[in-house]
Order: sequence, then C-alpha cells, then structure tokens
Amino acid sequence: MTCSFSKELSAVQITSVENSFILEYLPLLDGNSVKTYLYGLFLCQNKEFDIPLADIAKNLSLTEEETRECFNILQEYDLVSVVNEPFSVMYQPIAKGYAKAKKYKPEKYTEFCACLQQLFPSRAIGITEFTEYFNIMEIYAIKQEAMLMIVRYCIERKGESIGYRYISKVAKDFGSRGLTTIEKVDAEISKYVSRTAELEKILKALGSTKQPDIEHLKFLNKWANELGFNMESIIFSASNLKKGSFEKLDAFLLELYSLKCFTIEEIARHASKKKELFDVSVKIAKELSQYFEVIDTVVDNYTSKWFDYGYSEKALLFIAHYCFKQGKNTLENMDKVIEFLFKNGLIAMDEVSNYFLKREQDDEFILSLIEILGLKRSVTTWDRDNLKNWRAWNFSDEMIVEAFKKAVGKTSPIPYVNAVLGSWKNKNIYTVSDLEQEEAISKQPTSNKPGAITVERVSAKYEEYRYMANEIAQNNVKKAEKLDGFTDLMAKVNALEIDLAMAEFSQNRDKIGAIELEYNENKNKLIDLLKKVDLTIDDLKPKFKCSI
Repeated sequence: MTCSFSKELSAVQITSVENSFILEYLPLLDGNSVKTYLYGLFLCQNKEFDIPLADIAKNLSLTEEETRECFNILQEYDLVSVVNEPFSVMYQPIAKGYAKAKKYKPEKYTEFCACLQQLFPSRAIGITEFTEYFNIMEIYAIKQEAMLMIVRYCIERKGESIGYRYISKVAKDFGSRGLTTIEKVDAEISKYVSRTAELEKILKALGSTKQPDIEHLKFLNKWANELGFNMESIIFSASNLKKGSFEKLDAFLLELYSLKCFTIEEIARHASKKKELFDVSVKIAKELSQYFEVIDTVVDNYTSKWFDYGYSEKALLFIAHYCFKQGKNTLENMDKVIEFLFKNGLIAMDEVSNYFLKREQDDEFILSLIEILGLKRSVTTWDRDNLKNWRAWNFSDEMIVEAFKKAVGKTSPIPYVNAVLGSWKNKNIYTVSDLEQEEAISKQPTSNKPGAITVERVSAKYEEYRYMANEIAQNNVKKAEKLDGFTDLMAKVNALEIDLAMAEFSQNRDKIGAIELEYNENKNKLIDLLKKVDLTIDDLKPKFKCSI
C-alpha cells in the first residue's frame, strides 16, 4: 500500500498532528484507530517508507483485518479516503470546528433500532441516543446482539427511566475489556449476578444504600484477583470506613496491600493504630489552637512520624501545650521542637517534662538576673548558653547573682559578668564566704596583708611579670598574623564585641540577637583558624600573676 497527502492537505501548513484531531476526534476513536492514524501520518511524511499492509499491521501489533477496519473507521469520519484494490489510503484535511459524524448505512442498524425501542416502551429514543450507541458499537466492534444485552442489563438494574449516558458508560467498559460478543457479555453479566450478594454485603458494610452495579464488580475483581484479599477481609475493611464509597475502600485496600496487611487481625491492628493517630492529631490541633480541614495530612506528615520516634500521646500533647505557650503553635514549629528532643534522646514523658520544667526554671532565673541589671527584655539563646557555661565553671546560682550585682551600671554588663566570674575561677573563689574573705583582704593596707612587702619591690616584680606576659602575647600574635585572613577576622571580632556591648547598653533587642549570632559565627571561625598553629584567643592577650 501507499500513503500520501491529498493536494488540498499538502497546501495546508500543519504540525505533525493537527490540533483539531486531538481536540475533536481523539475522544471519539478507539486506541487502535488512533495509533493507525498516527502511523499513517508518519508514512505520509516520510515518502521513503512504502510498505505493504501486512508490515503495517505487524508494526502496530494488529492483524491485517484489524488494520483495514481501523482505516475504514477513519474513512467514516472523513479523515482518510480508502481504496481497496489495490489497498491504499489518502489522508484528508480535517474540518475545523467540529468532528464530522460517522457515516452509517441506514439498513445496517434497522433491526437494532427496532429492538432497542422495544426495550423502552414508555419513551421514544432520540437520534442523539441512537448515534451514541452506533458510535460505541463501531469503535469497540461490539455486536448488535451484545449491545442489546448490555442495554437490557442496565434497565434491569436501574429501571426504564435510566439515562443513556449510564448505558454508554457500561457499554464502553465492556468494549474496552474486549467483551464484544453476546457470549462474552452474557458470561460477564452472569458473573456479576452470581456476586451480587457479595457486593450488597460490601455496600451495607460501607453504610451505603446504593444498589450493586457492574462498576462495583470491577472493584471486587481487582481486590480479590489482583490484590489477593478474601471477602471477609474486604467486608471488615469496609466496616472500618463507615459512610464510605467503593473508591475510598479501594484506596484503603491499596494502603493495606502496600503494608502487607491481609488478614482481619492485621487489618484490625492497622485500623486501630490509624484511628489512634487520627484522634491524637485532632487533640494536638486543639492544643495548638489550630484547625485542619483534612486531618489525614497531619497524620501522614507529622503524627505518624512522631509515634514512630517513640513519643506517647501524653508526651505529644504536653509538647503541643508548651509550643502554644511559647507562641510556636504551628505543626512546623512543633516538629522542630520534637526533632531537637529526639536528637538529644528525650522521648519518655518524664524526660520531656523534666527538660521543659528545668528550662522554664532557668528562664525565670535568667529573667531575675536581667532585672538586677535594670533591663527589661526576653530571654535569648545567648543567655541560656552563658548560664550553661557559668554552671559548667562550677559556679552556684548564688555566685552568679553576686557577679550580676557587680555588673550593674556597666556599659557591657554580660561581658563584664564573664570577666568577673573568670577572675573568680582563676582565684578559686566559688562561695560567698571565699568572696567576702578576698574582698576583706583587698581592703587591708598593704603593710597589714600577709607576706606584705615594700611598694618598690611589688612595683619591680610587677613590671617584670608584665614584661614577660606582654612578650609572650606579642610572639603569639606574630605567629597568628602569618595565617591567611587572621588580621581581618580578628578586627571583625573586636568590632562586633564592641557593637554587642553597645546594643546591650541601649537595650536594642532587635540588634542584640543579630549581632550575637554574627559575633559567635566569626569568633568560631577565629578559633578554628588559630587551631592551625596551636593557639587560642586567650593566648593573644597578656596573662600574668604577680604573687609575691
């Protein structure tokens, strides 16, 4: 055979496939006719391909007879012109704006129309309905007797008032599954009738008052044959949905299939866990003072993960309440809190509650320290880190309070507290009595102090130690300056330390957080850089004690 464009079509500039074909004809044609049309276009646009009908059929995985029939169907839509002897096809231009009706020989469906009308004695069948049935029979190659059996089946299920669109849907389903003869249609309907009782049980379990139909049988065949569920498991699954539909039951059974839950016991455990997750998710949303129209997404994205981490309902509600009080009442913020707790091994209810209780107590203590300085601001992460460090230095809360008292009125009170506590640590002053004793000694005249010496001797010795300390520090600085980027980084850290002190002094809450973040980031970079030459930041400063 040969394929070529007509003169009219050759004069039209087109894409490989005209849009009109996709929009208007594609929905009307069956799959074989579509692929035959596209393959013919391919041959037309490639003149070097001139192959026999047998080869075309082989390439399309069709028989020669099926291929001829497809071209004949395309001809009925005026998409092509067919010449049988010798067999050849000429593609025609597509009429824009509408799909041409298929050409039917009146005598072909005379008997069918008469029999069809007898099935609807109380109403007259219109041309639109007749044409719909003709199209289905032509496209799917459904025999007329088989089509009448399908229509009769639909009337028996839905009554004579049934609309033709429902009949069309059922007929297309039969045709797409190759049920085109009276024998095959009869066998399928018989199979449905034999399983009607089972379908009714499933519908009852779903709380539905619908009558079973062929669509329901398709689902049942899928669940039983493809997924491997028995009737008991299917009905039990349906009863767990309540007021559901076959579509929802299908989704639930696919979920069970993915989890390898097939028995009633396995399904019951899964359903119980799912209900628990659903109920907990609702409670969490209420605790966060949030409303979610679809709780399933909360279960899938958050609650199920938190349960897998090992958190109990009680612990999750406790955390949700904490997040609400902290103004972090979103699922995203709660998830961040749980990720932090999980990372630190805080999972059991008592561990979680103790952590938050301690944090709350620490924040209250920090607020009392801030009040000592005469400031009014909220607690920051920097404050918590400082408190953690001071306690790591073995200072009691009482001694920390004493250090804050000494920082009152200072330009940079927090760095000043660090300096005070650092000094006490070096002098092994860890109790209030040790501090009082140190202060008492410092107030004594020099001559009255234990081991007192002359001013001249102290001055000389002091200068000796100061010179040595400065020399060591200067040597360390020279060593550090050989590092690439040290000078700029050191200047940046010093400048940020001053900016932080000024921000704290002016109580500029907005600036403090940003500056301390940048300061810590650059300070850590400086620490990492100095490690390359075995130095610390303290090694760059003079360190000396003059104890005579």
